[in-house]
Amino acid sequence: MERYQRYLIYSHAAGYGKPLPIDVVRAAILSRINCHCHGHSGLRPVVVETLKEMLNKGVTPVVCEKGSVGACGDLSPMAQMALVPMGEGEAFYKGERLPGKEAMERAGIPVIVYEARDGLATINGSNIIVGLGVLEIYDAERWIKNSEIAAAMTLEVLNANMKAYDERLHKVRGYPGALDASANIRQITEGSELLAQKGKKVQDCYSLRSTPQVMGAVRDALKWARYMLETELNGAADNPTFFPDDDVVLTGANFQGTPMAFGLELLGIAITTVCVLSERRTNRLMNPHLSMGLPAFLTKGAGMFSGLMLSQYTAGALVCENRILSHPAATGSISAAADQEDFVSMGMTTALKTKQIIDNAQAVLSVELMAGAQAVDFRKPIKPGKGIQAAAGVIRKYVDHLEEDRPLYDDINKLKEVVESGEILEAVEKAIGRLK
Repeated sequence: MERYQRYLIYSHAAGYGKPLPIDVVRAAILSRINCHCHGHSGLRPVVVETLKEMLNKGVTPVVCEKGSVGACGDLSPMAQMALVPMGEGEAFYKGERLPGKEAMERAGIPVIVYEARDGLATINGSNIIVGLGVLEIYDAERWIKNSEIAAAMTLEVLNANMKAYDERLHKVRGYPGALDASANIRQITEGSELLAQKGKKVQDCYSLRSTPQVMGAVRDALKWARYMLETELNGAADNPTFFPDDDVVLTGANFQGTPMAFGLELLGIAITTVCVLSERRTNRLMNPHLSMGLPAFLTKGAGMFSGLMLSQYTAGALVCENRILSHPAATGSISAAADQEDFVSMGMTTALKTKQIIDNAQAVLSVELMAGAQAVDFRKPIKPGKGIQAAAGVIRKYVDHLEEDRPLYDDINKLKEVVESGEILEAVEKAIGRLK
């Protein structure tokens, strides 16, 4: 029985690719521990205690990012994780990549021998998808607020008609996400001298006017995606499932990754849609026919200088990539295991591509924010609201005003990291209060 458990882990550790980030693997281990703590997995407590010690002492298994079809759990990556408690495989420990046995010894964690049920119970869940998914939900929640800041900055410098953001308009339709998005943008732009100017259009273009409806839909989609991931995170997702009080063992498919795959597919589609809005708003900042008097490509020297023109190209390329990544993987079942596993979720593919969508989306926002800050400079001495003043202040800590053309790749990459870190969001909330 011990040999069978060992061979089970060996044979299933068949992944490919670069290691998953440490935070993702730690999240996966934590979610597996929580599954076991329901008491329906039928394994020995020493396995769970060992996983707990690995988390507490910073031993993180090296897990290849590809190889799971998200059906009988994330078997291949979870098996790589399960090698380390045995003293095999590889692990990261204190900044080093080490043989699993050495990492466990340095951390002072005894290795174990899997007995009946232990090995399968350690790997038979979609916990890598969970780990990726919950971190993506966290990033997406902050990203949506950053996207509202970027939208507000563009609205201010283009002297948008803010009737489209009136609370009454969104109450009569009733979507809670739109109410929150419009409220946030009103809060960010409060006290704006830019928006107090005359010369507004009766109705702005859709990329300015539809922002609360689109971002609201994203907010509502995120709530459902979060519900799906939290349900999985707090459930007993194992097979077989043991019910000791009833003296029964039930086999089923609680390892199935489809619920999470659907949530993360929707999240990727939603974020990509807001990226489309962001790129269209950036285009309006660049185009002198649409930018309400701003100089072409946000440079005083158009002709000699190209200004921020090429930054919009970058945003366009990222939006195109996100559109491709938004094609669903969750409909892409390929039969496995001699057709015993004849339907699989491909949820791991969904989780990986959604991670890339979010990463691209951070850069798309950085382009709009960089253009918005340049436009704020051109509108001086007329001031934006306190929220946008705070956002522009952070941007100018990292990216200088573009007086003459210079290479922009470093500015875009640097600002992407700033957006991702939450520094702009924190500065805005410090200036005007918490956003919804």
